[in-house]
Amino acid sequence: MEHKESGFLSLGPHGFHRIAYTQWGNADNKRVVICVHGATRNGRDFDQLGQDLRYDFRVACPDLAGRGHSHWLIDPGDYALPVYMTDMAAMISHMGVERVDWIGTSLGGLIGMVLAAQPNSPICSLVINDIGPFVPHQALKPIADYIGRKEPFDDFDGLKTYLMNVHASFGELSDQQWDHLARHSGRHNEDGTWALHYDPAIAENFRKSASEDIDLWQVWEGISCPVLILRGENSDVLPRAVAEEMLERGPAADLVEFPNVGHAPALMDEFQVDAVRHWLTANGLD
Repeated sequence: MEHKESGFLSLGPHGFHRIAYTQWGNADNKRVVICVHGATRNGRDFDQLGQDLRYDFRVACPDLAGRGHSHWLIDPGDYALPVYMTDMAAMISHMGVERVDWIGTSLGGLIGMVLAAQPNSPICSLVINDIGPFVPHQALKPIADYIGRKEPFDDFDGLKTYLMNVHASFGELSDQQWDHLARHSGRHNEDGTWALHYDPAIAENFRKSASEDIDLWQVWEGISCPVLILRGENSDVLPRAVAEEMLERGPAADLVEFPNVGHAPALMDEFQVDAVRHWLTANGLD
């Protein structure tokens, strides 16, 4: 796989912090796609997508603050949309372009929606993966139950088994794909154990907010760029009724539903990647 590891400094409420990202494709390509992961994930989730899109796009996949190789934040209260939005605005500036396409899974989709709804937004097309402007709080509880684990795993197989259990709804992934996800989801400690590759403190704000529905319909109606909605057939985070309502109000949107998947499609198989690539090719920059 041809990729480059990069990073930049962003300013938050309590100082500067580094945001790491993986880049695919020609650095001179002005068609930039930014791919942002879910709450406990990292940018390497998009390796397959980045590899497949790199011939037509410059693809950048950041680790949100507190995840992967990005800095952990001093104050856990900063793990919230305002800081994520500031970091991603800094990233767009760092990329040296004025317009970008956005692919966001779960939390990454929420960040994309809020950024796309801002006046003069640089987002010219938006792909949101299994998330919408309304999320019932019942769907957030399972995530709140596992987010923030601090206990280490005895070995890599223990880490991999754990991830296969908590992310079973990703769909039917191969053993090689699970190995890839696990390899980038863990830190190998000096004593031979493995830990999850994120700051456990990201759980604090998430658990506080998980008792209430997420309602961002006003944000959704403020988006003007074209949107592709991706949905796992069995998802409770993006209920079918919400996805259908998204087609009736707000921006011009298309819906693609993937069978035998819950929250969230991993975007690692050919069918899912092709759906994204074909839509991006037809939309986005003029």
